[in-house]
Amino acid sequence: MAQQDDAVTLNNGVRMPRLGLGVARVPDAEAAAAVAAALEMGYRSVDTAKDYGNERGVGAAVRESGIPREQVFVTTKVWNADHGYAPALRAFDAGLERLGLDYVDLYLIHWPVPSRGLFQETWRALERLHADGRVRAIGVSNFEPRHLALLMKEGSVVPAVNQIEMHPRLQQQRLRDVHRRYGIVTEAWSPLAKGGALEHPTLVSLAERHGTTPAAIILRWHLDLGNVVIPKTVTPARMRENLGAASLAPLPPADIDAIGALDAGERIGPHPDTFGDPAGTEPPG
Repeated sequence: MAQQDDAVTLNNGVRMPRLGLGVARVPDAEAAAAVAAALEMGYRSVDTAKDYGNERGVGAAVRESGIPREQVFVTTKVWNADHGYAPALRAFDAGLERLGLDYVDLYLIHWPVPSRGLFQETWRALERLHADGRVRAIGVSNFEPRHLALLMKEGSVVPAVNQIEMHPRLQQQRLRDVHRRYGIVTEAWSPLAKGGALEHPTLVSLAERHGTTPAAIILRWHLDLGNVVIPKTVTPARMRENLGAASLAPLPPADIDAIGALDAGERIGPHPDTFGDPAGTEPPG
């Protein structure tokens, strides 16, 4: 898994930008405007999902941007209700139609929903889509080590990406160690903890020392760890601030250690072992 600062090479050779735009639960029209603005200022990766309800807006912005399709990395996901081999294939067809694109760069299983016991069948569908060339890379989201182990026991393709909740208060070291062992890229959703980490004194102090913002420091930390990040925002000023993190110098080891000390195992979203169960929790915003 070779990597440069602007992109990472996935385990199948596909190049993925390391800093993209997240649009979780942003309404369709607002997502279209946000993605258009982001692409204009230099973003080349956008992360959507069926569950976000904005694939149409994202696809329209990509198509109308004037940027060659091969230069924009589009990720979407199969939702919990569509687990299983045939349902996942149908869900992909419907999502591709909503996007209005010829292919997807990265297709993920959004949640494992282990209580249904279907994510291995869903993975077989993703393997089929990849083999058919309709998806350039396939991966998972919110998978724990045991879910990954079951997937790879029966599957023939190692996931290229696992998109997980990760931020200074939830650093997921054990899971990242598993990723490293198998050549799976760690992609952080909610990398800023919905803004909840921005006022921590350690991060404020580091930002002041480096002449930047806490958000930029956190994103630079993610990049220094080798993560892909998809901070969610529809505000152009914050988009520019987030994108600027890639231009910051790598943090010194002492700063990496200082942020590492903030890990408290605190989730802001549901736990992958239970989300999707009948009595489970609501999805993250």
